[in-house]
Amino acid sequence: MNLGKVTGVISNLIFIEAHGAVTQNEICLIHTENKKLMAEVIRVTGTRVSAQLFESSMTIKMGSRVDFTGKMLEVELGPGILSKKYDGLQNDLAKMSGLFIDIGQTTPPLDNDVYYGFTPLAQEGETVQAGDWLGSVKENWIDHKIMVPFKLEGTYTVESIVKKGDYLINDVVAVLSSEVGEKIEVTMVQKWPVKRAINTFKQKVRPNTILQTGLRVIDTLNPIAEGGTGYIPGPFGTGKTVLQQAIAKNSKTDVLMIVACGERANEVVEIFTEFPQLTDPVTGRTLDEKTTIICNTSNMPVAAREASVYVGMTLAEYYRAMGLKVLILADSTSRWAQALREMSNRMEELPGPDAFPVELPAVIANFYSRAGLTELNNGAWGSVTFIGTVSPAGGNFKEPVTESTSKVARCFYALSQKRADAKRYPAIDPIASYSKYLDYPEFVDNADKFIQEGWVAKVQKCKDIIRNGLEARDQISILGDDAVPLDYHIAFWKSEMIDFALIQQDSFDDVDMNTSLERQKYMFNKIMEIAEREFVFFEFEQVGTFFKQLINILKQMNYSPFDSAQFKKYAKELEMAIQKNKEGTLTE
Repeated sequence: MNLGKVTGVISNLIFIEAHGAVTQNEICLIHTENKKLMAEVIRVTGTRVSAQLFESSMTIKMGSRVDFTGKMLEVELGPGILSKKYDGLQNDLAKMSGLFIDIGQTTPPLDNDVYYGFTPLAQEGETVQAGDWLGSVKENWIDHKIMVPFKLEGTYTVESIVKKGDYLINDVVAVLSSEVGEKIEVTMVQKWPVKRAINTFKQKVRPNTILQTGLRVIDTLNPIAEGGTGYIPGPFGTGKTVLQQAIAKNSKTDVLMIVACGERANEVVEIFTEFPQLTDPVTGRTLDEKTTIICNTSNMPVAAREASVYVGMTLAEYYRAMGLKVLILADSTSRWAQALREMSNRMEELPGPDAFPVELPAVIANFYSRAGLTELNNGAWGSVTFIGTVSPAGGNFKEPVTESTSKVARCFYALSQKRADAKRYPAIDPIASYSKYLDYPEFVDNADKFIQEGWVAKVQKCKDIIRNGLEARDQISILGDDAVPLDYHIAFWKSEMIDFALIQQDSFDDVDMNTSLERQKYMFNKIMEIAEREFVFFEFEQVGTFFKQLINILKQMNYSPFDSAQFKKYAKELEMAIQKNKEGTLTE
């Protein structure tokens, strides 16, 4: 083990004189009176080392001893991760005592005294490689796969594997033999450095299947794919956190990772208390059973913000290697970027735009690239879908974090201050937002096959109707109701119908808060049938009266259970209202 001593301290930036070879991103332990504080090497210049401390530096003294571990920041991977609440370094918060985290306090991330029922999946004599499944245990309701350690290279032979039974996570469950005869003992636990992607799959392909979030403005108009990436920028108060929580509650995924990266403590507490009570729409069990929360609030150490997003992504990749659909939500990546800026400024590096590090776009691009849809070595498929929020100061979408993210994320969900002020929720701007997956041939073909023929083309037509309605609204506002042709009023009210009946959603209503893809398909076709129909009016007051009636009926349909007697009753009322206009009874 290489040693060093502290030569300077600036907040959580520690300067060290090293007595041996040190590598970038190596973890070092700084001795205080009775504890060892963890830090990460971020610059090496000869024997001078700069490290970012994951704790408060108030107990560190000049000349304090430093141990260089020779390892990068790692997480423990094994059964027991789900339902846990971790800090940014994977310490189990539930095992900590007191209201506040003490300096240097650590707790084991996994439960070493819990027995898991192990079922072997591999056989003796079988040839395996990193990431292959050796067995499985039940973690809540999920089949948690015990895999060949990711760090092993080449092929191995299964020398022995234990029989079906109950074992502790540190018990040896298999012995592997390398090509040169080296014996490797495998337990249910392995470690992996968080800043290295887990790449033990056969191939990564372009995402092609819609990830159902239950939100119509996303699933219908701007869908995100399984294994895709998206981000939610918006000014403060437009509902970024609420939108992320709605996606978390309603999405059809196997595993959910929530990274509270520099978020306010009160919002994190809400997740802690609310999630155990919610029901997962896929399994009917509690949402907490498939969720892990990595928590690093705004008043916790700044360096741990960076660590928390990497810890969350690594855990997500681990479950993807089991052939599961994983969704990771990070709130907010802006505060992660601010942590990078803070360290860059303390190290007096050459600043980029708005004093962010010059390499910020590369860091963000590298992180987002770790999401994806992958085919595993055994032919199974797994995915990591990543959605992050961005908090641009003053709602300026041209600031560096938003711009850097827009270059790599495939979905853009722009939250509008105007829509939020008008109480039109979700406050996603339907025109400014986009999904690049609508341009992917694989996604279009999949939608044609599993939703309906020509689905994507119909979505694009809907956006054109919304855009025309907004233009008509501007003309009416400028010239007045009487000074524009009736066509302008019709175009405006058709876009309003789409807004009220399709885009807006009531997160406090048990029915409307989560819309299945089947229901979205039915309602979208119904709304588009009206929007594409020609209507006859003689004065502009009739237009507003007629479409307000349709909007009211459509909203009642949204509040009614799908295909229920009540739903069918409103559907019949809708047809009657349309028929009256067709017969001219509304315009006589």
